[in-house]
Amino acid sequence: MKDNLPLPQEKKLMVIFRVEPGCLGPNGNQLVEQFCQFAQKKVELIDADFVHWEILPRFDKSLPEMQYRVGNKKLTHDKAARYLDLFEKNLDDFEGHLHNKLALLVEQYQGRFN
Repeated sequence: MKDNLPLPQEKKLMVIFRVEPGCLGPNGNQLVEQFCQFAQKKVELIDADFVHWEILPRFDKSLPEMQYRVGNKKLTHDKAARYLDLFEKNLDDFEGHLHNKLALLVEQYQGRFN
């Protein structure tokens, strides 16, 4: 599959990551939208040949923190894992890397105000 990279946008795995306002501290509700824009720019090149990122605020707790799509079709965790297998990526490692990256970005973002 690596020979066919980069993929057209409609075939890329869309990873929607919803950021909890509380992770930005007591003023998180006022900062989360701006942080998401900041984080979006920082992650959009990660695995960009086959992944499209959407970093959004998580104001609605009924929505999952992470969600996967290809085109307009939602993928289960298992189907997202199979998709990433095509690129020799492990979903648990992939998610862990994203969580770590976002934690670093929160620190970097908050450091801008200190």
